[in-house]
Amino acid sequence: MSKIPVYLMPGLASSAAIFERIVLPEEVFEIHLLEWEIPLDNESLTDYAKRITAKIKHENPVLIGVSFGGILVQEMAKYVNARKVIIISSVRCNSEFPRRLKIAKTTKAYKLIPMSLFANIESLAKFSFGEKVNQRLKLYEKFLSVRDIRYLNWAVEQVILWDRTVMDENVIHIHGDADDVFPIKYIKNCIVVKGGTHIMILNKYKWLNENLPSIILGTEKK
Repeated sequence: MSKIPVYLMPGLASSAAIFERIVLPEEVFEIHLLEWEIPLDNESLTDYAKRITAKIKHENPVLIGVSFGGILVQEMAKYVNARKVIIISSVRCNSEFPRRLKIAKTTKAYKLIPMSLFANIESLAKFSFGEKVNQRLKLYEKFLSVRDIRYLNWAVEQVILWDRTVMDENVIHIHGDADDVFPIKYIKNCIVVKGGTHIMILNKYKWLNENLPSIILGTEKK
């Protein structure tokens, strides 16, 4: 029996190293890691998704994305016949954004943030992973690998301006009840991970390793 290809897309500015603790049974699944590319000039999220989709070399893959990577895999699903789309610590449409992101969109305040700040690992860690990061900066130095200013400007704008208003009910959403970037009070119909923060891909990997196989195969207990 051929293995199920599973493609993993990291969160904003993160490298695929964030998935190093994710282990799926090798006799059933084959993991493939995707990485962020620097966007082309004026590249739309749609065109970017199309470009990343070209890296998928298998039919009927499972797409799993974390945070902004979760938004991206939903856009990629327009161009590939995915067996399943699973998002972790992310959103399925822009109505699930917290108020501060909606305000940022209305006021265009995000355009005033000097992205050169985010080349600094501490600022980037707070921005990508939430506030409670100080004691873990060494860890983030390893995982936050994309510090290109053009990418950061582009990525922040794509998140804030994401125009999906109707959620795809087929997308499976796994979310922590202690996520401080996308608070759970704004999230609808998800699989809740108790104590899961925005970085649960790093510290709830045991839960994910235990549950992802049955979630992918559709055999999880309801």
